[in-house]
Amino acid sequence: MIKQMLWLFFCYGFLGWVLETVAATIKRKRFVNRGLLDGPVCALYGFAGMLLTFSLAELRGNWLFLFLGSAIYATVLEWIAGHLLERSRYGKWWDYSSMPFQLDGYICLPYSILWGVLGSVSVQWGSPVLLRLYNMIPATAGKIVIGVLVAVTAVDALGSLIALYGRPGTMPGLERMDSHITVLTGKLQNWISYTTRRRMEKFYQPVEKKREKVTSAVFAQGAGFYKIFLLFFIGAFLGDITETIFCRLTAGVWMSRSSVVWGPFSLVWGIALGAATALLYKYKDRSDRFLFLVGTFLGGAYEYLCSVFTEICFGAVFWDYSKIPFNLGGRINLLYCFFWGIAAVVWMKGLYPHFSKWIEKIPIKPGKVITWLLVVFMAANVSVSAMALARYDQRSSGIAAEASWQQYMDEHYGDEVIARIYPNAIRTAEDSQSGS
Repeated sequence: MIKQMLWLFFCYGFLGWVLETVAATIKRKRFVNRGLLDGPVCALYGFAGMLLTFSLAELRGNWLFLFLGSAIYATVLEWIAGHLLERSRYGKWWDYSSMPFQLDGYICLPYSILWGVLGSVSVQWGSPVLLRLYNMIPATAGKIVIGVLVAVTAVDALGSLIALYGRPGTMPGLERMDSHITVLTGKLQNWISYTTRRRMEKFYQPVEKKREKVTSAVFAQGAGFYKIFLLFFIGAFLGDITETIFCRLTAGVWMSRSSVVWGPFSLVWGIALGAATALLYKYKDRSDRFLFLVGTFLGGAYEYLCSVFTEICFGAVFWDYSKIPFNLGGRINLLYCFFWGIAAVVWMKGLYPHFSKWIEKIPIKPGKVITWLLVVFMAANVSVSAMALARYDQRSSGIAAEASWQQYMDEHYGDEVIARIYPNAIRTAEDSQSGS
């Protein structure tokens, strides 16, 4: 699976690079490398092709939802990439401000439609052809090709990141280091950075930015890492409690809704709250209608992606809306998409300002210590949960416990424990058949 994903990343990255470079060259009447990397790979297209293929594969033939899914996922990727690149020393890399129905100059309706068309064609026909081509390559040769491409791209990406976000000149502190290996590595980084920066400056002029002074008297000011993570943690906890109470009221039973093995935390809710805050913080003063529409589409796309991800990784689905009208593959339904939209409005307009003030009242040093302790705890929690679910899938497929981690999982997180923590986990028919 991983090798196939990487193969699609490089294939679509190359095809996207060709498309962008040809279009820019025709426009400027001279060769223009439009990729972020020096190599012939446009990372945005690579990530988009890879994501759409594995998240929307089951929608092949359902042109309406395949188009909508492709348009939404690719547009969100483009929006995120645009804002990340804007933080570099080269400012905006593209600007759709003159296009109709645009947002921040990074996304617009015409290009979203184009993304939908390209994504639909890629998922329906392009990806199956590319994967068949990969399967024709001998296994050893395929591993070597993927390995070489990953290594070269990693070095290329390092140079691009240094050129985008680093300072010109030598890397800070290298002159004071005694290790010859470190010095040589630094020189290599500087050479890569210089080469990449020289190419970028031929086509993109560095932007002088006035950096705002951020006061250090307030903890987690704005929508930075500390606040987003704490909101993720709070959202994971409150989401689990909310779903548990909801199940009690509607189904008459107390049922675990946790995503992890330690504590009542729903990662779906936590990630949704953190991501919604990061994405919508800039638009918190926009109209309720705007927030509702954005929340409806993004929430539905997010929930669908979570369902596909868990099924691919763990061979199980954790919710099924097949009995609810207007559902899509049992993964999402129209009513709950509207709930996502309402939640976006309630959160950004009503709840977020209060939570933000409460978090900012935490003293700076204790706040940072607490946040990083929670980061370590949640990272360990997610890791152990992933291993427990992976081992559960292995047991269902009849795989014996040979490694020490497998034996530990069998001892501490057997089928009864998994059934108690994840009562709604349903193994897919394909996995059930393969394990029989």
